[in-house]
Amino acid sequence: MITPKVTKGFFAALSLGVLVTLLVVPAGTHAQAPAHSATIDSAEDKRWLAVAPGRVEPLSGLIRVAPPVMGVIGEVLVGAGDTVFAGEPLIRLVDHEASARLAAAEAQVALRWRVRNKESASSGAAARRRAEDAVADAEVAVSEARSFVDKAVVERRAGRGSGADVETARSGLTRAQTRLVQQKAELRRIEGDAPLPTQAEGQLNIARSELLATEAAIEKMTIRAPMDATILQMNARPGELASPSTAQPLVLLGNVSALRVRAEVDERDITKIKVGQSVLVRPAAFREREIAGTVSFIAPLVEAGRHNALGQRNMTDVDVVEVLVSLGEPGPLAVGMKVDVYFRQDSASHN
Repeated sequence: MITPKVTKGFFAALSLGVLVTLLVVPAGTHAQAPAHSATIDSAEDKRWLAVAPGRVEPLSGLIRVAPPVMGVIGEVLVGAGDTVFAGEPLIRLVDHEASARLAAAEAQVALRWRVRNKESASSGAAARRRAEDAVADAEVAVSEARSFVDKAVVERRAGRGSGADVETARSGLTRAQTRLVQQKAELRRIEGDAPLPTQAEGQLNIARSELLATEAAIEKMTIRAPMDATILQMNARPGELASPSTAQPLVLLGNVSALRVRAEVDERDITKIKVGQSVLVRPAAFREREIAGTVSFIAPLVEAGRHNALGQRNMTDVDVVEVLVSLGEPGPLAVGMKVDVYFRQDSASHN
């Protein structure tokens, strides 16, 4: 006969056994998973010296264009995706007083020129005067030729002109610039033996300098492309105030004829990386694709990591060294894409 005391003891022992089983079995089951994962990670790690995050950028890097002066945006002449040449106008700022300042400066030059010409000059002074006038004429020719280029570009983008018109205007500007360099060299040669300028000659030179300063100030109201490139981002809109101190650039551009990757290597891994080392680039957007590359540059500076999104640079608390990777064939990559860069174990070469 089973007594109540024995029964209670039996069920107590049974409950304890079940509890131990529930605690032990899952623990044992989960204990095997990290070991398996660690084995895979370890095998994967043996193939690479280091792995670093990066972003795709143009071969030229990302060129951020800001206005040299503060002003209201009057015209936006290009858009994202447009291809531009060095010196092409991108944005025009509004300057309602520009015409008045330019007219005043030109009138002052004309007045001083007439006063100077009333004075007789020795042979040496006459030669210098002719050289000074030739330089002034060449400077006017350069200014006019640049205006012709700007007009031709605007007409072409509006569908009223052709690429041939632009090339003709650019050739004219190159000739005018070459002529100006030659005239300045001739003036320097003549000035060495010429007598000192008279007061009237000095005043004319001052007026001409002031005219050039006025033209330079007006030129700053036109924001031009610093290089042959493609417009990647346009952040300007007519009517907005543009300022040199604005964090966001008005224009983001770059030479996308070839691409590269800017990777951020942990400072603890930098001794494993060498220029010329082969790498494998895996895009986040195309995980099945692997693109070959080569380390082309290692920055000599350790700095805080950055989330280098397009047009943004936000500091993180990770110390890294920037490494540039040249891509043999970028394939489907586009500027700004996130990638992981795998540095090969067997391809390191010395600087």
